[in-house]
Amino acid sequence: MTRLDPTPFAADAALSVVWDALPEARVAGGAVRDSLAGRPVSDIDLATPRPPQDVTAALSRAGVRVVPTGVTHGTVTAVVQGRGFEITTLRHDVETDGRHAVVAFTDDWQADASRRDFTINAMSMTRDGTVYDYFGGVADLAAGRVRFVGDAVARIHEDYLRILRYFRFYGRYASQPPDADTVAALVEGIPGLARLSVERVWAELRLILGADDPAASVALMVRLGIWQAVLPEATPVERLAGLPADPILRLAAMLSGDPLALALRLKLSNHDRDRLVRLAATPSVRAEDDDATLRRLLADHRTEDLIDRVWLDGGPAALRQRLAAMPRPVFPLVGRHVRALGVSQGPRVGELLRDVRQWWLDGGCVADATACRAELARRACAAG
Repeated sequence: MTRLDPTPFAADAALSVVWDALPEARVAGGAVRDSLAGRPVSDIDLATPRPPQDVTAALSRAGVRVVPTGVTHGTVTAVVQGRGFEITTLRHDVETDGRHAVVAFTDDWQADASRRDFTINAMSMTRDGTVYDYFGGVADLAAGRVRFVGDAVARIHEDYLRILRYFRFYGRYASQPPDADTVAALVEGIPGLARLSVERVWAELRLILGADDPAASVALMVRLGIWQAVLPEATPVERLAGLPADPILRLAAMLSGDPLALALRLKLSNHDRDRLVRLAATPSVRAEDDDATLRRLLADHRTEDLIDRVWLDGGPAALRQRLAAMPRPVFPLVGRHVRALGVSQGPRVGELLRDVRQWWLDGGCVADATACRAELARRACAAG
C-alpha cells in the first residue's frame, strides 16, 4: 500500500465539502494516477460503496446540489463552488457486449477496480492519501508500462474502445513497448472496432492526436494495423514531426484523401469540419515572400489558417511570427459605394467591385478607402 503525504487533495476546499458528506468515498482513476505521476489533475472523480440514493441524500443534507447524471449506472454529480465531482457507486459487470455493460452495485472495492481498463487507472485514494492498488498500477506507472487489468483479451471484449484507449494512455505514460500478450490481444480485437460508433472512435483519436508527441503511439497503431482500421484516410506518421499538440492540424497533416468526406464520416463538429476543409485549400506561404504578397494572402485567408499552413509545410517560426504580427487587410468598398455612383443594381455592381478589389490586391492591399473610391469612380465612368 502506498501513501502520499501530504495528500495532494488536502487543500481542495470544494472536495472537502464532498468528503465531509461522504467520508468513506475515495478519489478514483485518473486523478490518482496523475497525482502519483506528478502531473496536473483536472477532473476529480470519486467512488463509494453507498448506493446512488444514499449518496444523493447525504450530499443534499450537506447543502450540496446533486445532478443525476447517470443514476442507472450509479453516477451522480455533486456541484460545489461551481465545480462538478462525479461520484459513482462501486459496480461489477453483469453482462457486456463489446460496447455497453449491464452493471450491479457492490461494496467490494477490488471487484470495482477489476472492471477498470488499465492498472494505472484502477487505483483509488482515501482522504488521508492512502492509495489502494490491487493490480500493480503504482509499479506500472513508475516503470512506464500500460497494462490491462487481468486478461487483456477479456478487457477488450468487454469494450472494444479499450483498444484505442490503450494507445491514448500509451502515448502519455509509456516508456517501454507493450508485451507480446498485449500486442496479440490488441490485434485480435481489431474486427470489434467496426462495432463502435464513429463519435466514440473520433473522441479517442482526437485525444491520441492531442498528446505532446503522438508519433510513437500512432506508429505502433499503424504497425499493428489498428490505425488503418479506423482512419485509413490519414496514415503518413512522419508528417506529425514538429507539429504542435493540435489534433485537427495533425489530422490535416496526415490526410491524403478528401477532407470533407473524412469530416462527414467522422461526424466532426461544424467548426472542426470547416477548419479541416480550409486547411486543405489554404495556399502555401514562403519565407521569401515580401510583405505585399503576405498582405494579399491575408486578405483572402484567415491569419490562423496561413499560420497553420506554415506548420504543415515545415516553414520557419519567423514566418509564422510575421503573419501573426501583420494586420489583416480589409477591402474598404461594398455594394452601396457602387450604387452611389448611379450604377443600377445588378451584375455590373459585382463586376466593378471585383475589378477594383483586384486592383487593390495588385497594389499590395495598401490603397485606402479614398483611393479605392476614386479608382471605382474612374472605372465606372470609363464604362459609361
